[in-house]
Amino acid sequence: MTSEPNIPSRLVLASSSPRRQELVASLGLSLPVHILPTDTDESVPSGWTPAQIVERLSLRKARAAARLLAAAGDSVPSLVLGADTIVVLDGDVLGKPANRADAVQTLRRLQGRSHKVYSGMTLIGTHTGAEISAHRMTRVTMKPLDHETIERYVATGEPLDKAGSYGIQGLGATLVSGIEGCYFNVVGLPLSLLSDMLAEQGVPVL
Repeated sequence: MTSEPNIPSRLVLASSSPRRQELVASLGLSLPVHILPTDTDESVPSGWTPAQIVERLSLRKARAAARLLAAAGDSVPSLVLGADTIVVLDGDVLGKPANRADAVQTLRRLQGRSHKVYSGMTLIGTHTGAEISAHRMTRVTMKPLDHETIERYVATGEPLDKAGSYGIQGLGATLVSGIEGCYFNVVGLPLSLLSDMLAEQGVPVL
């Protein structure tokens, strides 16, 4: 018995993020999951919209992983998943902080206000050449925070590898007063959207 030629045999996650790895694992996919991080240029033109940024960067990451597979002679029919997340406030894209002082400054800007979180995802079929990209946006409102609270949170080290300098799945949840939209989008991988994208490629989650 042979598998259908357009049905993938594996999902390749182009990310080193433990959070994204855990979210993919939570879907309980019938496909094995292979982790293949890439070192991808994340610079973007100044005129790109937040939606363009996350979709194009997720495409860039997925293409980089697909090239690594091809260079290694890996011919397993695969879906390669790339993802990118940014935080946007007043039109400014807030990435990962450069250091603790930068994290403090970012959180001082976010406290007591609402901001937007965008996550983009791309799926590439190495067996079909198909490329699909999409994104979700979630609005997050933070509590008013005094300087001491911000300093204590930054001292935990949690914000230092997070876009926007906080992790909603960790202690950062205590800083948030509400969200409008997909929670998992803020964590970095909107599972509802991902399940739709996988179903389009012949991999139903349910």
